[in-house]
Amino acid sequence: MSGLKEICLGTESTNPYAILLVLMHQPEIPMHGPVHHILDGAAFMTAMHNAGTAFDLDAALDELSARGALMPGATCGKWGVCGAASSVGAALAVMHGTGPLSDSEYYRDNLRLTSRVLANIAEIGGPRCCKRNGFAALDTAVAFVKERYDIQLEKQAVMCPFSGKNPQCIGARCPYHCCM
Repeated sequence: MSGLKEICLGTESTNPYAILLVLMHQPEIPMHGPVHHILDGAAFMTAMHNAGTAFDLDAALDELSARGALMPGATCGKWGVCGAASSVGAALAVMHGTGPLSDSEYYRDNLRLTSRVLANIAEIGGPRCCKRNGFAALDTAVAFVKERYDIQLEKQAVMCPFSGKNPQCIGARCPYHCCM
């Protein structure tokens, strides 16, 4: 994650979509796979930091990377838990400093965010697409932090530039699909 971390630390953007797209376009990033369990939260976390949320971004990215590395691929189909949801939930937990013994509203918020992301991904359906689910996770996270904390991150419509590279692309059923 070192090169990806440098990208996050080097941007001042409050647009998590723009950050995520830069990360996804790195040559070492595959179409699908467990690295997305880190990327989605890293983009969200970076935008939150750049929007003024106070935490040590460098240390937080390391912690998110360590947590995300523990989640295997294919959890969406095998466990019913998409890594995109876990990634933004873990990012929020890292930013808040919550853990399994926390008893605060932040503990609840981490779970609320993750459950909302999962519900939104479930509505779109499958098969899996790490790009689509990452965009859906950010849509949900951006709305969540606005609602819960009045933090305004840049929101943008995403037209997926990866559709033609994904043999399982669901085409027009995908809210981010633009073309083939």
